[in-house]
Amino acid sequence: MDITKIVSNMQLTPDSSAPLYLQLANNFASRILESSIPSGTKLPPERELARLLGVSRTTTLNAYRLLEERDLITTRRGSGTYVNDLSQSQSAYTMPWAQLFTPQYKSPLSSLLRTLVATPTANNIISLAAGMPDPALYPLSLLESALTTKTPPLDPADMGYIPTEGYFPLRRALATWQTNQGIRTAPDNILIVSGSQQGLYLTIKAFVEPRDYVIVESPTYLGAIQILEAAGARTLCLPNTKELDLAVLEDYLVRYRPKLFYTIPTFQNPTGRVMSLQNRQDLIRLAARHRLVIIEDDPYGQLYYGQQPPPSLKYLDNYGGVIYLGSFSKILAPGLRTGWVTAAPSVINHLAQEKQYIDLHSNNLSQRILHVCLEDNALSDHLTMVRTEYKKRRNAMVSAARRYCSNQLTFTTPEGGFYLWCNVTTPVSACPPASTGLAGRPIL
Repeated sequence: MDITKIVSNMQLTPDSSAPLYLQLANNFASRILESSIPSGTKLPPERELARLLGVSRTTTLNAYRLLEERDLITTRRGSGTYVNDLSQSQSAYTMPWAQLFTPQYKSPLSSLLRTLVATPTANNIISLAAGMPDPALYPLSLLESALTTKTPPLDPADMGYIPTEGYFPLRRALATWQTNQGIRTAPDNILIVSGSQQGLYLTIKAFVEPRDYVIVESPTYLGAIQILEAAGARTLCLPNTKELDLAVLEDYLVRYRPKLFYTIPTFQNPTGRVMSLQNRQDLIRLAARHRLVIIEDDPYGQLYYGQQPPPSLKYLDNYGGVIYLGSFSKILAPGLRTGWVTAAPSVINHLAQEKQYIDLHSNNLSQRILHVCLEDNALSDHLTMVRTEYKKRRNAMVSAARRYCSNQLTFTTPEGGFYLWCNVTTPVSACPPASTGLAGRPIL
């Protein structure tokens, strides 16, 4: 049969609220299920299909992926993509789950973060795929002691339901800890979340509707991009410059009226940049004039390897518009899955309302452990240790990069955090052939 004729007659609507890849997948699915495209039919390659329909290859790639998830097609390496025999692949008693799901936004980045976190590595390999702390530095004895031997003793009530906002003793201890850092905070300003990733998700969900504009740095944290894409936001990227380009930012504020600005001002992911004090002060003045909501993501601010970085945007916040995201994942252990949001009480109340639909409240045991660590000032001693250790590793990484890659890479030594942002100075291939003799060389 002439599959190209059927494809040419498919109608896609760019102005529809449904993404093009979903429209295309549904077009194929309806024809396959009604046998207009019979089983065994070879479908056009992704590039050819994109050319026939006048869409991007990403659109056709995602459409084919979705059809594969629905068990309607199969891609055979080196052969092509074929329509499945539905009589064999799905009996009358098999639930067609993929066809029952609500539409879900998918892009090439949709599952990347989940894959990076879940991908195992051998003991003799240091993964540079994601910025993760070394398990060897997790303070297991400290965490165990905080749960079993510290006072006050564990109360049975601590294992019951607790407020969605979080375990009150932990919120009180966090408020004291932040106040000691110059961020005047009360327990009512704090929401305990299951990692700052959840805090970011809740904040985006609370503020952003489809087609709203949001400003981000370029480049920025992959997880933030995923959440914004899933929310249907339209992102405005600030240029990759040494200092935040406030002229461009103000232009965006005037022209697009964005809902918020997401930033990692201290040891940014992935560039490692630190926004200067003057830049921070100018940003706060600009944001106050425009009543701009700023999401300050600060997972690395405590991981400085020399001079302490400038105070956080929340410290400088004189108009109440900064929503601060903190996390224990990088400074203690990711498995605790505990972070926090510091914001105005009205914001905390709204986020708690959203959070109750997800998990009622975050893990009790983790919150109890962290409360004891803060009360005993154990976190301070642990931070001193990890700063020393990660500084040694930073130095080793910089030394290796200069030794092996000085002709191919340029970079600035980061003063903290987990990231070494490199610029490639000569053309390279992402997939060099095996014969190039690169085996055994460091890969950055």
